[in-house]
Amino acid sequence: MLNKQLINPNSIVIIGGSNDYKKPGGKIVKNILEGNFKGSLSVVNPKEDKVQGLKSYASVNDIPNTDLAILAIPSKYCLEAVNVLAHQKNTKAFIIISAGFSESNNKGQQLEKEIADLVDSVNGCLIGPNCIGVLNKNYKGVFTTPIPKYNKGGCDLISSSGATAVFIMEAGMTLGVKFANVYSVGNGMQTSPEDILEYMDLNYNPEEDSQIKLLYLEAINNPQKLLKHATSLIKKGAKIAAIKAGSTAEGSRAASSHTGAIASSDMTVRALFKKAGIVYCSSREELLSVASIFNYKALKGKRIAIITHAGGSAVMLSDELSKGGLEIPIIEGEDAKSLESFLFPGSSVSNPIDFLATGTAEQLSIIIDYCEHKFDHIDAMIVVFGSPGLFDVENVYNVLSVKLDICKKPIFPVLPSVINARKEINTFLEKGNINFPDEVVLGKALAQVYKTQVSIPENIHLPEINTNEVRELIESSPSGYLSPTKASHLLDAAGISRAEEVIESNKDILLSKAAKMNFPLVMKVVGPLHKSDAQGVILNVSSLEEVSKHFDTLMSINDASAVLIQPMLSGLELFVGIKKEPGFNHTILCGLGGIYIEVMKDVVAGLSPLSKPEIQKMIKSLKGYKLIKGTRGKKGIDENVFIDVIQRVSALVETAPEITEMDINPLIAKGNCITAVDVRIKIEKI
Repeated sequence: MLNKQLINPNSIVIIGGSNDYKKPGGKIVKNILEGNFKGSLSVVNPKEDKVQGLKSYASVNDIPNTDLAILAIPSKYCLEAVNVLAHQKNTKAFIIISAGFSESNNKGQQLEKEIADLVDSVNGCLIGPNCIGVLNKNYKGVFTTPIPKYNKGGCDLISSSGATAVFIMEAGMTLGVKFANVYSVGNGMQTSPEDILEYMDLNYNPEEDSQIKLLYLEAINNPQKLLKHATSLIKKGAKIAAIKAGSTAEGSRAASSHTGAIASSDMTVRALFKKAGIVYCSSREELLSVASIFNYKALKGKRIAIITHAGGSAVMLSDELSKGGLEIPIIEGEDAKSLESFLFPGSSVSNPIDFLATGTAEQLSIIIDYCEHKFDHIDAMIVVFGSPGLFDVENVYNVLSVKLDICKKPIFPVLPSVINARKEINTFLEKGNINFPDEVVLGKALAQVYKTQVSIPENIHLPEINTNEVRELIESSPSGYLSPTKASHLLDAAGISRAEEVIESNKDILLSKAAKMNFPLVMKVVGPLHKSDAQGVILNVSSLEEVSKHFDTLMSINDASAVLIQPMLSGLELFVGIKKEPGFNHTILCGLGGIYIEVMKDVVAGLSPLSKPEIQKMIKSLKGYKLIKGTRGKKGIDENVFIDVIQRVSALVETAPEITEMDINPLIAKGNCITAVDVRIKIEKI
């Protein structure tokens, strides 16, 4: 947990401070001095009497007591220095910018742990190692540039990577994005991004603290803490956007070599972010676009007016908005004709509103006023206005700046002419505005912001299931895949309807039971994990003779132990699945079954426990949602029944956290009936 000595120290010592600005120890002294730190600043450097005008001590043993120590020395000397500081100098906060710890090798990892344990023993706080440091209103404790001017209304940035934090600040400042507090946690051995978010939550003051939090994460070590405090902050009015890097095997390896991070799957991370209300971003560019959107008035509807003098930009932006689920509604009628009368011949107002390369500031003002006051079916505006180099566009940008303040509907400015209109853009930014230089990046980010759900109620009511029977089945089973019989019984205990089935290894008994069932039947091999791959599924079995013949075929498959038969059901194929990753709640997946999941990958995920509104949004986001609703004369299914099945799966894994994998595929849906046809469940016991 962060402490007062880190946030607002009365005294700072830089171990390894230097007169050489090209060294981290030199640059960090320079930044703190130029940042007008109000407390006592000292330096340890045995080779210098003075460092940048400050007295330089030969040893850590010689310095006075200090609140915060910033270490810029080789890793092998850090443990000894921290030991003296912690036990002799009453130091409670440490920033170690040095590398050579867990990101390097096992020896470095052990050294890092010893330092963290030492800091813990004095109830101290450690940022790093392998980081650039901390920026806040009290001091500039980093060795890098640029140093953004502190702005309490700017963004708080928490980054696993120091270099990435620098890149985000550099790019953000050119757009007009402002920053408040910046924390580069590096390896995060003692203080993780989750810990910093916790501190921000527990000490949140809406009058003083930034409402915008940006995260760059290479590991999520405590998903529950992240979920709890992100959700809490968002409920208090904060907005959070995050990148989670290392979602692929290659990215995980790179993250591990960088900060010792262990990656979790992208699907699970997205589910966590969705549940918390964090906007998921896939790049620095997108993260800054989302941050910029957060700085403008909130988007409350999905109907967008595109106002531009650049037809190509309008086309690309329209495509991106549409792909993201936003709308560009047609503008027509008497008010549209009235607006057109103010524009030059050849202009179009149908949306996009194209008022040509010769469009004026006065025309832009009129267009915005019409969208604000006349066109009730418009929720927000995007203005794309660059410069072909023919004339000064400062008047246009001045009008835009005024409208950003006075209009109730949000306006997002895309000013792409970073060379032709550089001077005018700089003037626009100096007024406190933010620019979106790329319309496609804005379109993607705007869609992400719009569809990120608000935080959900903490108390989620799940259906009642037979918890006693579930626990008995789990406790009586070894780790691994459950037998088909036990898996079916778990569905029964959860209240999930399943198809009638018979499992037999004796051919005669199977035939006698098959005779009492309605044909056609499905026959499946029992034993092999992937029945389809082993050609162990036979459909449309229409007679006892076929049952007899196919029984022999199925039992000849390697690892076959029995044959399962069940009625051949018809209807829409659905899918529900479970994935469990260490530290996370169960990820619940749902979608269309059969070819839709195997080939089209039409599946969405949420983090258990799942509320009904969460599941409704999941189902509606499926590409094949029209099939669920009914299309081309075919009746749809009862969504409420599908929601109930998913909630029962959620209740099942909440009761049986030992379940690590589960596939119900397919579920056959017809009208208001949904029946599980095949289920596979794996458990792991500690």
